[in-house]
Amino acid sequence: MTTRERSEALAARAREVMVGGVNSPVRAFKAVGGEPLFFERADGPRMWDADGNEYLEYVGSWGPMILGHGHPAVVEAVADAARQGFSFGACAEGEVLLAEKVRELVPSMERVRMVNSGTEATMSALRAARGFTGRDKIVKFAGNYHGHGDGLLVKAGSGAMTFGVPDSAGVPADVARSTLTATYNDLGSVRELIAAAEGDVAAIIVEPVAGNMGVVPPADGFLEGLRGLCDADGIVLILDEVMSGFRVALGGAQARYDVRPDLSCFGKVVGGGFPVGCYGGRAEIMDCISPAGPVYQAGTLSGNPVAMAAGLATLRQLDEALYEGLEARSDQLEQGLRAAAGDAGVTATTNRVGSMVTLFFQEGPVTDYESATRSDTERFGAWWRGMRDRGVFLPPSQFEALFVSASHTTDDIGATLDAAREVLGTLG
Repeated sequence: MTTRERSEALAARAREVMVGGVNSPVRAFKAVGGEPLFFERADGPRMWDADGNEYLEYVGSWGPMILGHGHPAVVEAVADAARQGFSFGACAEGEVLLAEKVRELVPSMERVRMVNSGTEATMSALRAARGFTGRDKIVKFAGNYHGHGDGLLVKAGSGAMTFGVPDSAGVPADVARSTLTATYNDLGSVRELIAAAEGDVAAIIVEPVAGNMGVVPPADGFLEGLRGLCDADGIVLILDEVMSGFRVALGGAQARYDVRPDLSCFGKVVGGGFPVGCYGGRAEIMDCISPAGPVYQAGTLSGNPVAMAAGLATLRQLDEALYEGLEARSDQLEQGLRAAAGDAGVTATTNRVGSMVTLFFQEGPVTDYESATRSDTERFGAWWRGMRDRGVFLPPSQFEALFVSASHTTDDIGATLDAAREVLGTLG
C-alpha cells in the first residue's frame, strides 16, 4: 500500500503555521478528501511526493508547465539569469525581450505591462479600462474566475466554486454592486445588463475559454457577439487569457477564435512556471497607465530578471508543431476518457479545448456555471482518489481543467487511460 506518512506529517505541521495548512485553498484537498500531498521534485510529466511516490501529473502547476517540468532550455536560462542577479529594482533587457515576444505572438498587445500574477493583471486591466472610459461598472460571467480582487469575487469559479462560496466575505457591498454578472455563452444576458447600466459599463471581462468551472468552450458567435456589443457602446473588451494564453494556441484563445480584444491578461505559461503575469492591448488605453498617464499601477518585482528569462525561454520553445502534438495527445486522452466512462456505465461528459480537458460527472452538456454545478462532486472525489492511488495526479476539484504538456507521450496517455478504466469500473 502506498505510504503518505511524510506528507501527512508535513500537513499537520503546516496547519500549525499556515492558514488551513496551505497557501492556496484548492491545495487543501477538501473537495476530494484526504490530506494534501507535499511534493519534492518534478521532471517532464512526472512528480514525486515527500514519501517518494511517483505520479504522472496533469496539474502542470495549474497550467504554466506547457513544456513539462524542468525543460533544459528553461533551466539553463534561469540559471544564467540568476548568476547575473536575482533582482535589480531597475530596468533590464529581459523585460523588453519578453514584452517584444508577447507582442510578436499576440498582435493585439500593442503595449505591455509586466506584473507578478494573473490577479494583478486583471485588477490592473480593469483599472485601466475604468480610467480610459470614465465609467465604473464591469460585466463578468458567473463561473469565470479572474483572481481574488474585491470586485471580481462575485459568482467566481475556481476555488470559490469548489468550496461552494460564490461570493467572498470581506468584499464591500459598494464594490460588489459595481460588478454585474451575466451568464456565460448567453449574449442576451449581457445585453440586458448593458441596457440597465445606462451607459456606465466600462468593461466586459471574460475567460474566452472558461477553465475555472471546468473547461467550458465559448459557443459559436459568443466572443464575436461580445466584441460587437462592446463596439456599439464604447465598452472595453478584456480577454482574461491567464489560463488560455499560449495554452490553447500559439496566440492564445484570441487567435484560435479570431477575436481581437481591447485588452488582454496573461499569466501561467507566460512566466514558464515563475510568478509572472502581464496585461496589455490598445496603445491609447495602455498609455493611460502611469508614468504615461494618470492610472496608477506599480510593482517592486515586476519584470524580475530571473522570471523574465523563464518566460522568454518557454515562449521561444513554442511553435505550431508543438501545438499539433498537444492537440493529438489531448484528443487521445479526451476520447479515451469518454470511452472508458461509457464502457463502465458511468454518467459523464468531457469538454476539451486544446490541451485543457475536464471530465464532468454528469450527463451534460456543460455550457455555463449553472450546468457545471450539476456535476456529481462526490463521485468526482472517488475518481480523484482512485487515480491518485494508481499514480496519476489530477487537479483536486471537479471545477478545474487538467493540462496535457508537451512532455506527455502517447504511452503516458495510454497508462493514464489504463488507470482510468480501472477506477471508472469501480464507479459504475
